[in-house]
Amino acid sequence: MLRRLPLALVLLALTLPLHAQRGESSLSEGEIEQLRESAYVPNDRVLLFIKLLDTRNKAIQDLFAHPRKPGREQDTHDLLEQFTNIADELNDNLDDYGPHHRDIRKALPKLLDATERWSSNIKQPPENAAYDLSRKLALEAIRDIREEATRLIEEEKTWFAAHPPPKDDPNRPAIAPR
Repeated sequence: MLRRLPLALVLLALTLPLHAQRGESSLSEGEIEQLRESAYVPNDRVLLFIKLLDTRNKAIQDLFAHPRKPGREQDTHDLLEQFTNIADELNDNLDDYGPHHRDIRKALPKLLDATERWSSNIKQPPENAAYDLSRKLALEAIRDIREEATRLIEEEKTWFAAHPPPKDDPNRPAIAPR
């Protein structure tokens, strides 16, 4: 019996972090499913990320558009962290799409416009120690996305001028010659 107690404690210690990690997702199950469905069409995936980030951005604006409610600072902090996590995931996707020459030319100008909108909206809430660091991280993530999108616009313009995609299916990813 005494030998089983340390084993049980070790198993309990291992399962607690797994349970804690499960609840901290920045995305709902429905949003995760939408991302899975759009995984094969990079242009649609980028547009979906824009939609998800717009949703978080709108929620932050709504917190400050109405009279103050208890917990607003913590809600703002949480939404900014969700925004940053989603923005980092988008940036990872952009990093992957560039070298593989995925055709996201239609989504990139919309993404650049969205980064301007997000930046100005995230700067609007008054300064507060509860969420200032989260705001700074969100603004850095937006800056990274803007830089990557600007770089990709130029790269894709050059690449697709030299390697036009076939006319039969505009959503099909471009395949690089070997």
